[in-house]
Amino acid sequence: MLEIITEYGGRFLDGAILTVTLVAIATLAGFALAVPLALARLSRNPALAWPAHAYIFFFRGTPLLIQLFLIYYGLGQFESVREGFLWPILKEAWWCGLIGLTLNTSAYTAEILRGGILGVPIGDIEAGRACGMSEKLLLRRITFPKAIRIAWPAYGNEIVLLLKGSALVSEITVWDLMNRTKTVFADTYDLQVYVVAGAMYLAIVLVFTRGWRLAERRLHRYLKDRPVTAASGIHPSTSSG
Repeated sequence: MLEIITEYGGRFLDGAILTVTLVAIATLAGFALAVPLALARLSRNPALAWPAHAYIFFFRGTPLLIQLFLIYYGLGQFESVREGFLWPILKEAWWCGLIGLTLNTSAYTAEILRGGILGVPIGDIEAGRACGMSEKLLLRRITFPKAIRIAWPAYGNEIVLLLKGSALVSEITVWDLMNRTKTVFADTYDLQVYVVAGAMYLAIVLVFTRGWRLAERRLHRYLKDRPVTAASGIHPSTSSG
């Protein structure tokens, strides 16, 4: 295995960098798309709620690999797409992989955010309204920050799943870590190359989860100042009697 790392380490590193870059951009773009999707999903207006529901249902209900194939191979079959201004982007595997990952993670993230928003205590919302906050200000100052704290652990899991799912972009010829691993295996026919790739994925996940937990502690740092009763583990402010 040491010989494989020594000889092909550059390929693995290039693939890992591309994978991390792809996932990072897809995560940011997916979150930006998920916020309006979650709000539309919660809207009482059917014209907003139903399209958002259909979008989320499709991208959560179909395999990511099929979505990537439809974007990379499917769109190119339409002459109007090939002659359109987006064709310079859609003909590139990297961009199609990024679009596929972004659309997929946005659907899952939207549902996570929706759950976080629904989990905000109604008392906090009513307190904001009693202070005269508008709905937009209430969303910005109370609802959304609390929803992020509630949804933070689940959102971290979604990013880890996105990282592992990103290996599928190798099927549309993106030169990510998995595709680089395949080329090394084609040269060596040594299954240990997949052990190396798996170890690199684990290392990336380990670094990410450590950073995510540190961020979570910072988000909930205000809880450290609240004493907890030794017997019940309940904050005195929330106990009755």
